[in-house]
Amino acid sequence: MKNVISLILQLILFLIVFFAGSLFPPFHIEHVLSTSPAGTRIFVADGLLLMVALLIVILLVEVLRKRIVTSGRWTAVAFILATALGLAMKFGFLTRSVY
Repeated sequence: MKNVISLILQLILFLIVFFAGSLFPPFHIEHVLSTSPAGTRIFVADGLLLMVALLIVILLVEVLRKRIVTSGRWTAVAFILATALGLAMKFGFLTRSVY
């Protein structure tokens, strides 16, 4: 039960970091996905990079606490679910219109 609560809280934390990093990009890392006469589709990768950095920090804390075997799987599942949900919710995708 404790692992499920931890999974849900980490999932929410990853989603918040992904959203905030996409909305307020600190590094301004942008990839142009497509261009057309109406506008340009861009992916802002800052939220995803911040989420990976948070994953590394959480895994390092779990290693230092010697709980990587039991908690590491749940953290990885939370990260994968947050990535899938964030991309499905279009976090980081931006359209710049010429109008």
